[in-house]
Amino acid sequence: MSTQHPQTTVTEDLRLADFTTLRIGGPADRLIEVTSEQDLIDAIHEADAAAQPVLLLSGGSNVVIGDEGFRGTVIKIATRGIRVDADACSGAMVHVQAGEDWDAVVQRAIADEWSGLESMSGIPGLAGSTPVQNVGAYGHEVAESIASVRVWDRVDNAVRTIFAADCGFTYRNSRFKEDPSRYAVLEVAFQLPLGNLSAPIGYAELARVLDVEPGSRAPMTEVREAVLGLRRSKGMVLNESDHDTWSAGSFFTNPMLDTTAEVPAGAPQWPQPDGRVKTSAAWLIEHAGVDKGFAIGDAAVSSKHTLALTNRGNATSKELLALATHVRNQVHQAFGITLVNEPVLVNCSL
Repeated sequence: MSTQHPQTTVTEDLRLADFTTLRIGGPADRLIEVTSEQDLIDAIHEADAAAQPVLLLSGGSNVVIGDEGFRGTVIKIATRGIRVDADACSGAMVHVQAGEDWDAVVQRAIADEWSGLESMSGIPGLAGSTPVQNVGAYGHEVAESIASVRVWDRVDNAVRTIFAADCGFTYRNSRFKEDPSRYAVLEVAFQLPLGNLSAPIGYAELARVLDVEPGSRAPMTEVREAVLGLRRSKGMVLNESDHDTWSAGSFFTNPMLDTTAEVPAGAPQWPQPDGRVKTSAAWLIEHAGVDKGFAIGDAAVSSKHTLALTNRGNATSKELLALATHVRNQVHQAFGITLVNEPVLVNCSL
């Protein structure tokens, strides 16, 4: 059953699987889709005032929802709008509403010659989620370009602007992810240089495809096509007919280890500014004996990339999490490293 208001749509008794890229998730009591910033604030405030459980749902591309669903109010963010201030000296300050499709934002940045987002082409989801997860790919992350994040603070009941230095950005993390019940992202402001060349190519695989030296720049249009090609080869571009893309993207983050001595022999390693060393979760999974296509029920490791756990058609969250637990246990047994899940788990756990 649905009811409509000028800026909202309220639906009751629906399957949350229909709102996630994994196509997994049980029922919700009701879902409110909001298309204006004020209605988003009002919906959160009203639910909080009534002490109702709230799930803020963005693009559904980085979430695993349990088979029992969510007993409460799901607020689907569909706010739209991009506002731009640009000049030759400071570049473009691009204010993006939380409900804007992320890849569409990247496409516009390339078309309007705002540099810095091109390596994150093809990532599913909405713009408001990018600072939460500090989304990144192929050598860059949004923390490099975010100037500020405007949020609704559910503790202070106020709109706040949090500048980049105070966002607590680290690898795939932020203050918003650390305290998810407090902040609802309303708008993200990106500071982007003007020009048709990319940010420096910092990822060796991408540099090889582009046939350039690491650290050099390339036309943003070429970088986008190369990134999309790499992502498609790994099943990381959404395609309804390809079950390898019925996933939440990379299910595990790349481990951060304290010293190079902790990196298994032969594993990739990337020194970090804080002295730690990042290694490859995909390498660990493959060398722990987990094969592409390994399945538990209808949940399977992608046939294209071991970091993606997929729904082959009718998987349950129970099957998916059993598969994730198996992968994590195999890696820990082989290397003593515990993988950390990247997607948010709602009403389920590993």
